[in-house]
Amino acid sequence: MTRTNTAGAEVANAAEPGDAPGSGPAARRELLHGLPWLVWRRHRTFLRLALLVTVVGCAVFAYQRIGLMDFLHTRGTTPDSEGRLGNDFQNAYGRLFRSGSQLLEFLPVLIGVFLGAPLIAGEQEHGTIKLVSTQSVSRGRWVAATLALPLTVAVLCTALLSAAFTWLWTPAHTLAMGGDWLTGGAFDSTGPVPVAWTLFLTVCGIALGMLVKRVVRAMAATALLALVTSLVWSELLIGRLGTLRSVSYPYGGDGPDLPPDAVRIDDWVSTADGKLYGYGTCVHGDAESCRAKLGIVNRVTQYFDYGQMAGMQWLGAGILLALTAVVLTFVVWRAHRRPL
Repeated sequence: MTRTNTAGAEVANAAEPGDAPGSGPAARRELLHGLPWLVWRRHRTFLRLALLVTVVGCAVFAYQRIGLMDFLHTRGTTPDSEGRLGNDFQNAYGRLFRSGSQLLEFLPVLIGVFLGAPLIAGEQEHGTIKLVSTQSVSRGRWVAATLALPLTVAVLCTALLSAAFTWLWTPAHTLAMGGDWLTGGAFDSTGPVPVAWTLFLTVCGIALGMLVKRVVRAMAATALLALVTSLVWSELLIGRLGTLRSVSYPYGGDGPDLPPDAVRIDDWVSTADGKLYGYGTCVHGDAESCRAKLGIVNRVTQYFDYGQMAGMQWLGAGILLALTAVVLTFVVWRAHRRPL
């Protein structure tokens, strides 16, 4: 039996049961059979690279946690007023946490651009998808196999890396990334958020590739979409995932006394009955008479507490997964109802 380089011929060969149980091809396909094996074969380079990065990344995070726990056991986790502990921690582990956070922030983009966008666009651009549709395999089975295996591998890799990095970051969250878990990178690189971003960008890449039908254009469109959605996420959405907490203190007093793991968001001045004014109100000219006229007696600081982080992450991940379901429904509908 001969095997050609066209996707259509590969589908036919993958669907044939004629390989003997002990033959070479059958032995190589013990775990994957038929269409899943074909999808793996066509995208094996990127999928193998993703699995390799996952294994290496998880091993590095697990190894580094040993030294990190020794450091925290010896020095503690509460930053001192002089900043010595924070500086020593940054010198020892700052690069590790920056690199790990950047890996988990950029990995969903890379998967969406280099796996999602070419997944169907490559078949359309080379015309091999027309050969696939002439085989005995139904379009529904082909769509299911084409989407299921890459998405499963993408989710598996991201989930393992996120779990390992969360395991490393959690005991040092008051010191890592300056203690800023919201905008310092930890929010987008721990918990369920990286997995949700991976699914969203990969499915969007698949949809854009299906519409554009050119691999390079689809990859560029996916990268642009990732940039736009990242800006919307960081500038408009992330601060609305939780309810701000406030602490008031006398205008001329010391404060605020925030928890060490809180993220300071905004500062105001207020009247005794709680009416807020901008922080720069009554700071020029006759400031005291201005404040007396408006009744300003307090300062107010708004912040997010570390205890809110998990709920905010799951809410944000839920929004991304809901959008993913919408886009995935569109992909499946178009694949069934429209010419590819």
